[in-house]
Amino acid sequence: MLFPLAGDNDQENERPDMVVLDCRANAKGQREEDALLENASQSNESDDTSTDQSPVPPAPLKETSFSIGLQVLFPFLLAGFGTVAAGMVLDIVQHWTVFTEVTEVFILVPALLGLKGNLEMTLASRLSTAANIGQMDTAKDMWKMIMGNLALIQVQATVVGFLASIAAVIFGWIPEGNFKMGHAVLLCASSVATAFIASLLLGLIMIGVIIASRKVGINPDNVATPIAASLGDLITLALLAGISTGLYKELEFNDYANPMVCAFFVALTPIWVLIARRTPSTREVLYSGWEPVIIAMAISSVGGLILDKTVSNPNFAGMAVFTPVINGVGGNLVAVQASRISTYLHMNALPIAEPNPAPRKCPTPWSTFFGSGVNARSARVLFLLVTPGHLVFLYTINSMQGGHTTLTSVFIAFYLAAALLQVVILLYLADWMVNWMWHRGMDPDNFSIPYLTALGDLLGTGFLALCFHILWLIGDRDTDVGD
Repeated sequence: MLFPLAGDNDQENERPDMVVLDCRANAKGQREEDALLENASQSNESDDTSTDQSPVPPAPLKETSFSIGLQVLFPFLLAGFGTVAAGMVLDIVQHWTVFTEVTEVFILVPALLGLKGNLEMTLASRLSTAANIGQMDTAKDMWKMIMGNLALIQVQATVVGFLASIAAVIFGWIPEGNFKMGHAVLLCASSVATAFIASLLLGLIMIGVIIASRKVGINPDNVATPIAASLGDLITLALLAGISTGLYKELEFNDYANPMVCAFFVALTPIWVLIARRTPSTREVLYSGWEPVIIAMAISSVGGLILDKTVSNPNFAGMAVFTPVINGVGGNLVAVQASRISTYLHMNALPIAEPNPAPRKCPTPWSTFFGSGVNARSARVLFLLVTPGHLVFLYTINSMQGGHTTLTSVFIAFYLAAALLQVVILLYLADWMVNWMWHRGMDPDNFSIPYLTALGDLLGTGFLALCFHILWLIGDRDTDVGD
């Protein structure tokens, strides 16, 4: 292990690359911190050995457009088929009694499916960054990080699930002016239970994926967030349908089942809070990370209101099967990009918070998609995956005789236009938002992905609803397919 050589400032300035610190020491001063971060972004050029066995942050993985595309392709397709399965499930359960009698459940769908962006993808982004900069190289550090983050997402899932049910009650009550306490408690119990169980299962899957990715030499940023969504939508939607159906049946026989379920999961929250507070990184998020999660939930709930009002119309019943697909694909791609940009900023030792940050120009679409940097390269790769990916998913749905809409050329053209517009907007917003947050001292791993995936839900649902309305107006309509 090499330490700064004693001498005057000129000697230190002439050899900045030799400044490498012990990762376990308490670094003092900006020079040492910059040197540590710089070391994480360089290749291991020295064969020097040391008696100190503390881990050195690994070098970043060199990536070309081909390698990015190759690593992203498989998890992207896996995540896409997961959203296809979720769409097939939603297409079936939309006719179940609980969805027809308590239509506010539809409002919960984007908000709870959005938890994969608010919680699981944020968890994956945090752990991917920690793995890339060497904060999970020892077993002790790894398990401390894992336990703290698992406890954190359980707290967030419980609170967000509770608030999502309140939003569903409010959005369902305002247009109709009809309020039923039994239905409100049902929404609360179903939402909290679904959020808690789904977040626990997906959190465990994410941890396994990230650890395995580093061991086989794959950048976790490329695979973790799509895989978070591959099972996320399907697991969450299946849990919501099953739990809400079971609790709806209990309304007829037991008035206390729904309140007891809700109270049980809420009562566990203090335990998760105590565990999350033990880890410094999660303690900070526990106190300051609520704003993006709650705002993202509210944004997704607006998308849920659009879904509720559209799917409830028999003329647009075919929209249900495509909603998880278009929302999931857009959210997956922008989460990959946001996670990559965040890791890039961490590993290149750029200052996360300046005392008086200079005004920063907004990126142009040209710089976002046609620049020479690695982030522009990945944006191009991700954008090029949209059309072939959606075509595969559309024909998969069609081959399984799902949905209520025939795949005409007009429908495919409108659908792909909506999907491409959604992803272009999201990738551009990711480029601006991640850098904007970084230069204001906000860790993008915790703040950017919830906003971006929620906007993906809103844009995807809105554009898809607009497509179905336009198709209906121009005469490209049919609702009997798949009945």
